[in-house]
Amino acid sequence: MPAASDVRLVVFDWAGTTIDYGCVAPFGAFVGVFASRGVEVTAAEARGPMGLHKKDHLREMLRLPAVAARWREAHGRDWAEADVDALYAAVTPAQLAAIEPSAGLIPGVLDAVAALRGRGIKVGGTTGYFRAAAELCYAAAARQGYAPDACVCADDVPAGRPAPWMMFRVMELTGVYPAAAVVKVGDTVADVEEGLNAGTWCVGVTDTGNEVGLTEAEFAALPAAERERRRAAARERLLAAGAHAVIGSVAGVLAVVEDINRRLRAGERPEDFGTEE
Repeated sequence: MPAASDVRLVVFDWAGTTIDYGCVAPFGAFVGVFASRGVEVTAAEARGPMGLHKKDHLREMLRLPAVAARWREAHGRDWAEADVDALYAAVTPAQLAAIEPSAGLIPGVLDAVAALRGRGIKVGGTTGYFRAAAELCYAAAARQGYAPDACVCADDVPAGRPAPWMMFRVMELTGVYPAAAVVKVGDTVADVEEGLNAGTWCVGVTDTGNEVGLTEAEFAALPAAERERRRAAARERLLAAGAHAVIGSVAGVLAVVEDINRRLRAGERPEDFGTEE
């Protein structure tokens, strides 16, 4: 096995990390599909399971006691697995329709990727989106100049996040191992768990992602103190999930990679550490 003396692969999430500032597309689809079934859900309820395969996401929402109670009130019975299938069938076209309008690259992505590749580091992508939605993301990003070396979606593997299979598949496709030479970057707890389960370094993203959950314009319009409050809350949640570091956006990834390289050269490995402030 080759020694991990430097990072050789960085694997980015998609919505909320590299495209779709605020993770708007999947969020709106989940809220809408529940509303169409007579069940109102809050932003926190819709965003909580973000990063999972979309069917798993729906299932986790229905398992929330408050959502389960509203479903029971609206339908006169508890939800069943057939309801998950029906919701998934409805959310699929809703998400496909929402992707293109929200698929703008997040500021700093192209420069960050160019800097990584300039250091010989490969770039991968994983997503909880199903295949058709993932393909729309890939195409939209490519038109804007972003094309990872390898992309894997939840439909490509036996199980999506928090299982490590997408990470392992990207490592296989790019020919990079061991896991200590790999960094996972994402904006959800599921992203962090995916990386940890794969044995890689994990970097959380706050400002642009699901935990803050605002578009670029909405986030910029907040008073400075409120921006910092929301950023701090997102940071705390990602660190609590096990992230080794947290950044505001992908624009800050190179500094983290350079720090990880210093750790690797000192003989440190991802499993040696808890989270760091």
